[in-house]
Order: sequence, then structure tokens, then C-alpha cells
Amino acid sequence: MARSRLGIIGGSGVYDLPGLKGARWEHVPTPWGEPSDQLHFGELDGLELVFLPRHGRGHRLPPGAINYRANIDALKRVGVTDVVSLSAVGSFREALSPGTFVLVDQFIDRTFAREKSFFGPGCVAHVAFADPVSPGLADLVEAAARAESIPVIRGGTYLAMEGPQFSTRAESLLYRSWGCDVVGMTNMPEAKLAREAELCYCVVAMVTDYDCWHPDHGDVDVPSILRIVADNADKARRLVERLARDFPREHPPCPIGSDRALETAIVTAPAARDPDLLVKLDAVAGRVLGRS
Repeated sequence: MARSRLGIIGGSGVYDLPGLKGARWEHVPTPWGEPSDQLHFGELDGLELVFLPRHGRGHRLPPGAINYRANIDALKRVGVTDVVSLSAVGSFREALSPGTFVLVDQFIDRTFAREKSFFGPGCVAHVAFADPVSPGLADLVEAAARAESIPVIRGGTYLAMEGPQFSTRAESLLYRSWGCDVVGMTNMPEAKLAREAELCYCVVAMVTDYDCWHPDHGDVDVPSILRIVADNADKARRLVERLARDFPREHPPCPIGSDRALETAIVTAPAARDPDLLVKLDAVAGRVLGRS
């Protein structure tokens, strides 16, 4: 088995990860452009960990301007095996109150202005995505949250919207009627790209508000979110510390094959593949492309 290396993508309010041993920020170039920021390397309880602030330090990047391909490629390129995404979300459920953490397991992608695949003309691939979240990784995150007495709900559907504006009331009510549990702007196409890169992926959706559907709560705005974000960020850091303490040092196979997603996904014949695209896919797909 490969040695585990845990990647953490920090969303709104989570811009660093204090307490890393041997910590250093390092620029990691990718063929897809610049990641959101430098990567923060270090160790927690002897586990190699890599942190990336999704919006960049200082929250420079809106959801639609994030280079999701560069972010995932950079993490894969430095040997990350598992990615835990920390993401601020709005809630469509009364029971999912601000401060609750939700380990979502499904997505509805309503984004429309983002690059969503590493593959394309010259090398076509179709990865299985029925189950977007790696259950083995989610098990570890859930256990860490419960050990830290952090309120956590297992399972739920995340509606990914384009943003950067918040929902209209009509949209909020529509998404709620669809059975969605939370809404956010950043986990798509991040989750799709993680699967293409054969990374185990799990989302910790940190509830900050009730969007704008709830008749007894004010409509979502930045000041109301920021009041919750700081507390959620502290809990997220405690969660990561516990997760690192208990994380397996040797990476076990993913129960749903996230770490083997490209095994039968590439359909372009070797002779028809674009050499320039293959060069860009060296980190993401080198494991399978190198065999053909």
C-alpha cells in the first residue's frame, strides 16, 4: 500500500492550518495554470499533510475564478492520496442549523462557467461518479468529528450553484423541493476533478446560514455568515488535528474505487491521443497512460 498523504482544502474562513511541524509554504506549478495559492506542507502527529486555501490567503478569489484543475493537479502532483474539502454552506433543512457539519455524499451541479474535466479532445475519459464521496474517508472524518464532540450529520445532497450572488428566494425554495440539504458554490467541479485524479474525496459542509427560504430567519448575507465562520473554522481545525492523529499511515484501497477511477475510463485509442494533452495529464493520469 502507498503511504498516506492527506490534503486539506480550506474554504471560507479557513486560510491556514496552524500547528504543522516543519511547516513551509511552497509554490507548485501545474500545466493547468496557477493554483489558488502556495501549498502549505507539514506534519501533524507524524502524518504528512498538505493544505491549500481554496480562495487564497485573504480570500482573493471568488468561486467562479478558482482554478479547480490547477488546485487538484497540484495536490496530486505532490503525492496527496486523500482530499478533505472544508466548505461553508447554507442549509435547506431546519435540523441542519448553523454550526452543524454535514458529510454530504451527493451533488447536484448547477455551475456553468467552469472547466470541469482534465480530459477533452485528444484524450477522452468518462469516470464513474454515481457515488462522488469516498466512504472510507468519510468514515474517518465522521469518527474524528464525533471524537471532538463536533455536531456532524452523515449524508446529504449538496447543490452547487455558480454564484457569486446568493440564491433568489424562488431558487432556494426550488432546491429545497428537490430534496437538497445544503447549498454552496465551490465543491463543483472540485469533486469531479478529484475523481478524475484518482483521489479519495470527502466534503465537510459547514453550515453558516439558512439561505433565504426560512421564514423565521433573516436572508443570508456576508455579516451573518462571518459570525458563524470563525466558530466553524475553529471546529474544522480541531477536526483536522484529530483526523491526522487517527489517519491510517498506509493508504487502504478505496471501497468504491476512487483511487482506481481511470482504470477503464479512457476511451481514446493510444494512437489517436494528443501528445500535448498527454503531457499535461502526467500527474493526473500518468498511472494509466504510462501502461499504454
